[in-house]
Amino acid sequence: MATLLEVADLHVAYGKVEAVHGVSLRVEDAQIVTVIGPNGAGKTTLLAAIMGLLPSRGSMSYAGNSLNTIEVEQRVARGLTLVPERRELFAAMTVADNLLLGAFQRFRAGEKTIAATQDEIYQRFPRLAERRAQLAGTLSGGERQMLALCRALMAKPRLLMLDEPSLGLAPLIVKEIFSIIATLKATGVSILLVEQNARAALQVADYGYVLETGEMAMEGASSSLATDARVAATYLGQGNAA
Repeated sequence: MATLLEVADLHVAYGKVEAVHGVSLRVEDAQIVTVIGPNGAGKTTLLAAIMGLLPSRGSMSYAGNSLNTIEVEQRVARGLTLVPERRELFAAMTVADNLLLGAFQRFRAGEKTIAATQDEIYQRFPRLAERRAQLAGTLSGGERQMLALCRALMAKPRLLMLDEPSLGLAPLIVKEIFSIIATLKATGVSILLVEQNARAALQVADYGYVLETGEMAMEGASSSLATDARVAATYLGQGNAA
């Protein structure tokens, strides 16, 4: 598999306080990679730096090209998309209009297939089709997360970065969201998934990293991390290594 995203020796600071220290990771084509770790470990900061929302030091390349001097809008245009932790939907706009905003860069580029992409999303996610005229602010938590995912898919991303997609959702809804994430891989989208729900993340991912206090503490195939004694004790609960 070809390397889609490569981050090497990344440092990110808020003022004089460095939150990410020399982090390196890779995402291959058609792969789901997860970064797990406790709250405050620097996971959200890492994604923001990759997206270009925070200044950083180090090397980042995407599809073989450096990201270091590329603005956020250019990263989106090249197929790099972030679904933030707070989802950041336009609550006073309809489901349909939120989706269309996800394709803004494609619209600016003069693409003519945006409506077809929206129809594909409605076919894959009939619940959103049923609520296409409903205001986003009136959706349930699970529906809002689904809309945030689909709005990102409207950009036709090659790499989708997800920041805590299970945050604040009931267990049954979490299961549904992770099922959706797993099916997205079959469409050719690579995914970089940041999660505190280590069990669900490792079940869906191919490869995983453990981020602690801004540094990579461990990495490996998700199946190996899920059975590692330290990961099991710290993130999966004692006695749940299997």
